[in-house]
Amino acid sequence: MPGSPYTDLDRPPLNPRNLQRALITPDGLWTRLDVRRETASTNADAAEAARAGEPEGLIVVAERQSAGRGRLGRTWTSPPRAGIATSVLLRPGAAAPDRGWRPVSPTGYGWLPLLAGVALVEAVSRLAELPAELKWPNDLLVNGAKCAGILAEAVPNGDVPAVVLGIGLNVTLRADELPRNPTGLPATSLQLAGAVATDRDPLLRALLRGIERWYGRWRAAGGDARASGLREAYMEHCGTLGRDVRAILPSGEELTGLATAVDPDGRLVIEAGGAGHPIAAADILHLR
Repeated sequence: MPGSPYTDLDRPPLNPRNLQRALITPDGLWTRLDVRRETASTNADAAEAARAGEPEGLIVVAERQSAGRGRLGRTWTSPPRAGIATSVLLRPGAAAPDRGWRPVSPTGYGWLPLLAGVALVEAVSRLAELPAELKWPNDLLVNGAKCAGILAEAVPNGDVPAVVLGIGLNVTLRADELPRNPTGLPATSLQLAGAVATDRDPLLRALLRGIERWYGRWRAAGGDARASGLREAYMEHCGTLGRDVRAILPSGEELTGLATAVDPDGRLVIEAGGAGHPIAAADILHLR
């Protein structure tokens, strides 16, 4: 049947009812699940909901994005049902007395995309059984190729900005469907990398449960990445550390050196010229 989501049996649609039952619980973080057949950008949809006053805990999922966004205005697109495109709405600056959470200062929000990265690498490693690692600040690599990206955006909303976290994961993309990366990093998908499982429903559940778990620990620690264990977990999974890298800074300047650590503010520390340079934002190239 033309237009049916079952025309490609390798790419069945998500099951919103099962996802709702698994993810939306009375005492959990997630409050509403919005699964869309197609949208321009799940991040834009979640940001619009944030500006309209949506509470923390919204999940937006699209079977296809026509104008998904990455860092620096780059696009992230995928054929229908070939990947996971999801965004979640968080409000870390708001207190949650029923959970014992005090507000987190906006200075700590830089840890949120790294938090999503930890949840993603754990889900992929466990379910797909692939040697996945994180490339600072927002990429998931499998066998040295990019398999996923993460984009965090602050959304002005009254006195306390909301944060939208977007994740795009290539699941069953074929070689001729892979996106081109302007930094030269090759792309891959879980299927091309030899994943033992490519069912998107359990992958999405594992990812969102991981975000919920790590976000809860981070909020309970007042946004302290070290006290919550988040910094240690991120450094354990970060394949950028211990490598020679070239950082292309937003100004266009470049810094080449050895990536040695992620500091308490989530910045990458690069040793160059006998000194450590903390980098808050940059395109990072792994050097051989």
